[in-house]
Amino acid sequence: MELFFAAALAATAFWTMRSQEQGRRIALLGRHLARHQIEKHMETLTQGYLRALGEDDAQRRDQIWLLLRASERALRSQFARMAADFAGTDAAQARVSKLPFYVPFATRFAPAATFDMRQALALHARGIERAMEGTEVSPRDRAFTISAELLLMQHTCHWFCRSRMVASARTLARHKTSYDQLVASVSPQTRAEYLALTALGRAAEA
Repeated sequence: MELFFAAALAATAFWTMRSQEQGRRIALLGRHLARHQIEKHMETLTQGYLRALGEDDAQRRDQIWLLLRASERALRSQFARMAADFAGTDAAQARVSKLPFYVPFATRFAPAATFDMRQALALHARGIERAMEGTEVSPRDRAFTISAELLLMQHTCHWFCRSRMVASARTLARHKTSYDQLVASVSPQTRAEYLALTALGRAAEA
């Protein structure tokens, strides 16, 4: 009975610490996102790309690609500003554990096993800009790369708020895309910068 009681107390303490820390992270990132319409533009682009790719009429398809450029410019600009604003966050609050699951106080006691969310958002901003400026590829390939850049950025945000395991599960459930597939689908430069930051190169490339 004493062992069961101790286990129950430990589980309760673990749940409380996780909820409090995740709540602080969600609130921090949420304050920055609330100033922009990044999620709205992402939804517009995702649906627009699917509509364009499914359009049989070439003229109508070209019109859709053209109309989506305004949302692309807005998203690129707003995310760049959000990343710049987040750069002012305190270093301790911006640390993200590289462990696949939540461990209490991991960012404090194992700083070597963390990465900086400020740097992550900055590299995602560069990756999104590069993908949207790409004109040497087909509209289909361009849309594919932009979508991958956006989903990897979204994965990083979920990772910051929860854990890598939770972020990967959400990506797989919502977009039918595994974490490894997502990393492999962004531009080579984004992938190199991302893996260098998160130190997950071998796992993601396997």
